[in-house]
Amino acid sequence: MVNSDAFASRLQKVMDYYGLSSSAFADTIDFNRSSISHLLSGRNKPSLEFVMKVLEKFPEVKLYWLLNGKGNFPDSDPEIEFPKENVSPPSPPLKNESNEKEKPSVGNISGLDPDKNIERVIIFYKDGTFKEYKN
Repeated sequence: MVNSDAFASRLQKVMDYYGLSSSAFADTIDFNRSSISHLLSGRNKPSLEFVMKVLEKFPEVKLYWLLNGKGNFPDSDPEIEFPKENVSPPSPPLKNESNEKEKPSVGNISGLDPDKNIERVIIFYKDGTFKEYKN
């Protein structure tokens, strides 16, 4: 079971960490302001919906810490040390014709002035994206 008073203090710690008032916190997680007030006073226990919204909007908050106080907030994962092995540096990638980008050749396009050089070409796609080629 969740201890309402301890939960309220952890909830207050989250709000203080982010510098949010109870009303701003309620707006951030899209929850009723009165519900936040009832949680902070210890009158109500948190619903699953409330807990899920807090975890969704504030990924630093961990479930077990919020509900049971186990763990740390903000979450500070201990650094994992990997054993050092004899590892050789990666070899450079092999050169392959498919890896090299071909620069399009500049040719004479009918209707263009042969004395002028093309600076750039922009291709617009139907999905709203584009590709720009510069000379």
